Amino acid sequence: MDFFHAQESLTTIQWILRALVAFLFLLLAAKIMGQRSMAQLRLLDFVMAILIGNILAHPLSDQHLGLKGSMITMVVLVVLYVAGTYLSLKWKRFQRLLDPSPYPLIEQGKIRYQNLRKARISIDILLAELRKSQIEDIQKISHAIWEPNGTISFFLHPEYAPVTPADMKLAVKPLLLSRAVIKEGEIDHEELKKSGKDEAWLHSQLKAHNESKAADVLLATLKGDKLNIYHYPDQS
Repeated sequence: MDFFHAQESLTTIQWILRALVAFLFLLLAAKIMGQRSMAQLRLLDFVMAILIGNILAHPLSDQHLGLKGSMITMVVLVVLYVAGTYLSLKWKRFQRLLDPSPYPLIEQGKIRYQNLRKARISIDILLAELRKSQIEDIQKISHAIWEPNGTISFFLHPEYAPVTPADMKLAVKPLLLSRAVIKEGEIDHEELKKSGKDEAWLHSQLKAHNESKAADVLLATLKGDKLNIYHYPDQS
């Protein structure tokens, strides 16, 4: 455990061990904090990302610093993060402090310039976000909402919204999700079981598609009773 403490110098193995411990510890911390910290970079998540990066970077690059202090600090920060997340769910005032309410940038087709300044974005950025959402004309927008995580939600005027089967009063079939039952030559038995099929059925379908074995298949997806097979690229 010498690599764990401050040293005058570290051997190659000690550097590797220090990096491995820090990596596993960071994975554990991310697991405890939950998917929210990765899926949404809000104020609390941004602060945590900056702090964690700085805390772990120094002992991984400086042999004169030990890992113990960094890990204790990390544990305290993770506890504070979890507590902050819990408080934001239970205490509305604290939630509004961390995640302010969304506000309109466009309302009834009119640009709210004061709110653009409040969000610290320019017209060019607003237009760029429109292009990312594949909206070519700002006149098609009824509302644009600035979200607490920094994204913009766009809502089209009804006359520009895509027509749905419900609008046309058409009967639709239930949605069936495709399941990847073979990935890179390996059968995913869990996905196969969720589809209500077994390995014998899969092999019979592979033979029907002139496939000798699952190892020859790059990807196979199952939707209902239909098996779609994707092959490895031709290496010739």
